[in-house]
Amino acid sequence: MTSVNATGQPPSERPAVPGGAGLTTGVLARRLGVSPMTLRSWDRRYGIGPTARTEGGHRRWTAADVATIEEMCRLTATGIPPADAARAARGAAAGPPSPPEAVVPTPPPPVGRSRAAGALPLGDVRQECRGLARAAVRLDAPALEKQLTAAVERYGVVVAWQEVMVPTLHAVGRRWASSEDQYVEVEHLLAWHVSTVLRRSAAPAVPVVPPAAGCVLLACAPGEQHTLPLEALHAALGHEGLPVRMLGAAVPVEALDAAVRRLGPVAVVLWAQQSARAAPALARHIAGQRWGMKGTRRGPAVVLGGPGWSRSQPAGVLRPAGLAQAVEALRALCTAG
Repeated sequence: MTSVNATGQPPSERPAVPGGAGLTTGVLARRLGVSPMTLRSWDRRYGIGPTARTEGGHRRWTAADVATIEEMCRLTATGIPPADAARAARGAAAGPPSPPEAVVPTPPPPVGRSRAAGALPLGDVRQECRGLARAAVRLDAPALEKQLTAAVERYGVVVAWQEVMVPTLHAVGRRWASSEDQYVEVEHLLAWHVSTVLRRSAAPAVPVVPPAAGCVLLACAPGEQHTLPLEALHAALGHEGLPVRMLGAAVPVEALDAAVRRLGPVAVVLWAQQSARAAPALARHIAGQRWGMKGTRRGPAVVLGGPGWSRSQPAGVLRPAGLAQAVEALRALCTAG
């Protein structure tokens, strides 16, 4: 059967352009921040492709083609299924742009039955997660940045983390675990942009406690490399105007001890993703630290975060159930007295 493109023209009837006119698929892919394979797949599946060829027969994307594919990227980044986004993008190219409200996405297919290339096992999640997952699979960095920023602006750090970022990260992780190390690049790109947006969101608000009252110190347990949950906590605390210091991944015992002595924090948050990284003795040591004048000596509250502590939680420490509970507990500690 003769193939056609978005204009309904077979290849022999597509308009010819001068050799230097139009964009190649590779150039357009780099401009959009997607892979050439994604563009070819959309052309093959949905008829969103280049409508012109050079005199030598090479495919080229005209300005109108680029506008259509940009609209396709924008719509899929909001969570609209690619087939619906393609219809809307073609409609926008044929006439006045339709408002976003006019696009009604079809219900997603049940988990495990998706036929979409690169589909991730998301389950019942916010629509933003689906757009974020599609952008991650096609390595669309600009769309990731835009979607993550919009989620934080719309929902705040806590909800954006718990209901948009975490479900998408978990879906990518499950696909990686079940596909013999495929999707590593997808997880790395997504994690990088999540980290970037969280750090940008940590810009401090007007402080709600005086600096002399002490800060919250965030650190991963020795050897622990997973920092994203701590970065989310750092962003949430900073956004609320609470004083916070972030030490990051794999903090050695000696370095953490020195930081506690120098800063005199109100609380120390220790994150352990894996049980092998949890260090109950370190948590007890920090909880036992004391400073100040005799009679008014005080020490830090120790807050444990991460699934690694489930088997080794020492007595006398706090263990919030999630980000919202951690922010609430730390706010109370910072503003007490």
